[in-house]
Amino acid sequence: MSNGRFGVGIVGLQPGRSWAALAHVPALRALASDFEIVGVANTSLVSAQAAAAACGLSRAFADVAELVACPDVDIVAVTVKVPHHFEIVKAAIAAGKHVYCEWPLGNGLAEAQQLATLATRKGVLGVIGTQARVAPEIEYLRRLIDEDFIGEVLSTTLLGWGEGWGATIPHKATYAYLLDRANGATMLTIPLGHTLAALRDVLGDIVELSAILANRRTAVFAADTGEMLPMTAHDQAVIGGRLENGAPLAIHYRGGMPRGEGLIWMINGAKGDIRVTGAQGHSQLTQLFLESIQEGGRAWCPLEVPGSYREDWPNDAVSGNVARVYARMAADLRSGSRTAPSFDDAVRLHELLAAIEAAAEHGQRVMLK
Repeated sequence: MSNGRFGVGIVGLQPGRSWAALAHVPALRALASDFEIVGVANTSLVSAQAAAAACGLSRAFADVAELVACPDVDIVAVTVKVPHHFEIVKAAIAAGKHVYCEWPLGNGLAEAQQLATLATRKGVLGVIGTQARVAPEIEYLRRLIDEDFIGEVLSTTLLGWGEGWGATIPHKATYAYLLDRANGATMLTIPLGHTLAALRDVLGDIVELSAILANRRTAVFAADTGEMLPMTAHDQAVIGGRLENGAPLAIHYRGGMPRGEGLIWMINGAKGDIRVTGAQGHSQLTQLFLESIQEGGRAWCPLEVPGSYREDWPNDAVSGNVARVYARMAADLRSGSRTAPSFDDAVRLHELLAAIEAAAEHGQRVMLK
């Protein structure tokens, strides 16, 4: 750490189009008093040099091994595709580096558990990018529920669209890997996983569930190549269950482009209802809106998030939410607190997704507590 700032090495940066370029770089630059981007490692030195030049970074690393060995790197940001998370995070931990890894942590529960254990044993901080949890709307919603704004929560219903698992993908090289369930980057794990992390923060844990996972589309059209590509990832996820306070929940995510609102989350309370909406089912990267109906009302009324929840952050949801996670990470590293979403949190979310898959596979209700 130089000049009181944490040095960040980014793994996986493609200027103008990758998640690192759209979210991590602007988020870190918005937190310049806490972080400095040291450099980047990609699949080749040439690629890293091109990314560093385009983004104005001073250093390009030949590979991940060189990046994690660099003494100026305090934190490794892992922003590559899910199948590569395990080996990169493992290498960073072995080198004694703190890690910010994009969600999912691993390709399945077993990998996530192993990485969380390794981070604990090494004494490094592992942060997971479930950034919908720190969105201003979600944080304010949690406060409203905690302060009894709608009374006791009686039930909740969540409807969302997972755009990448519809009839068409725009670019084969970028999106085709999402179609293969074996890669661990599916509608269940990504948009629904992010949203479940936020839902649990607001309403508490899911203690029992049943589920149906279906492939209603088995082939997808790649617009740039004109090919039909096979899809084994589920494009329908239906989950019924019960929260720890006894309230039932119903969830349905479906693949494809939204027809109207892409996210509708309703919370029914004894004294009123709250509705959360967004343009897409990826709650972690879309602007969210809150509305309420108090008991006796007949029309939804907007709920304005207080300005204090948005101060000093990038205005857009993509980089703003990632910046909020990084800010918590910096505070945790300086004070020893644990406010950022952690690898242990990631394991618990992986456990929930594994329970959903088991319930669907066996056609049985699964108890989580």
